Amino acid sequence: MSTQRKPEFIEEEISEQAIHDYLDAHPDFFERHGALLRSLQLPHGSGGTVSLVERQVSMLRQKELRQKRQLKELIEVARANDVLSAKIHELTLQLLAADDLLASICCVEEAMRSGFGADHSVLVHFGDPTLFADVDAGRFFHVVDRSDDALKPFATFLKGKGPRCGQVRDSQLEFLFRDDAADIGSVALVPLGEKSQIGFLAVGSSDADRFHPGMSIDFLARLGDLIAGALKRY
Repeated sequence: MSTQRKPEFIEEEISEQAIHDYLDAHPDFFERHGALLRSLQLPHGSGGTVSLVERQVSMLRQKELRQKRQLKELIEVARANDVLSAKIHELTLQLLAADDLLASICCVEEAMRSGFGADHSVLVHFGDPTLFADVDAGRFFHVVDRSDDALKPFATFLKGKGPRCGQVRDSQLEFLFRDDAADIGSVALVPLGEKSQIGFLAVGSSDADRFHPGMSIDFLARLGDLIAGALKRY
C-alpha cells in the first residue's frame, strides 16, 4: 500500500523591509494593538531598555529642545541685525552731515572704533598721496597709489567683488596695521566701490575667530557701499 507524503510546510521569514512597509501602510496598527506597543522594549543609551512610548516621548523632548535652541539663535541673530541696522543708520546720518573729506573720514573712524567695536581699522584710499597731504586723519587713513608694489599681496582681493574675511598674510598685516600687526588674529577686507575702485576698509580683530570665511558678509558689503558713496563726493 502506498502512502502519500504530506508536503512539508516551510515558513518563510518576514523581512524587515516587509514589516516596515506594512507599518508604513497601516499607521493605525499600534492604535489597534496598544498592549503590543506598551510591551515593546528598545535599547537605551544608559545600557538598559525603555518602552517604545518612552523612547518616542524622549525623542519629542529632544526635538523640542533643538527647536527652542534654533528659535533662540534666530532671535539673537535678529536682535544683532537690528543693532547693526541702527548703527548703519546713525553712520549714514553722520556722513550726510559731514561737509568735507576729513569730516567724513572721522565719522567712519569713530563709527568703527566706538559704534562697531573694532579693535583696529584702516581705510585705504587709492590716489596720489601728495593730493591728500592736508587730510590729517592719523593712522586710520592711508592714501596709496594703486600701482604701488605694497598692494601686490592684495591683488586677488582687489579683483574680487565682495568682502573677504579670515586670516591674512603677514605682509598684508604689516601693510595695514604696522606696529599692531602682531595683535591681529583675523581681518575683514571690505571693497569701496566696484573692484575696490576707491580703496578698501580693513577691520582687524584680536580674536582669530571674529572674522571667518563662513560668516555672513551682507552687513560688511552695505557698510562698504555706504562709505564708498560718501567718499565719492570729494
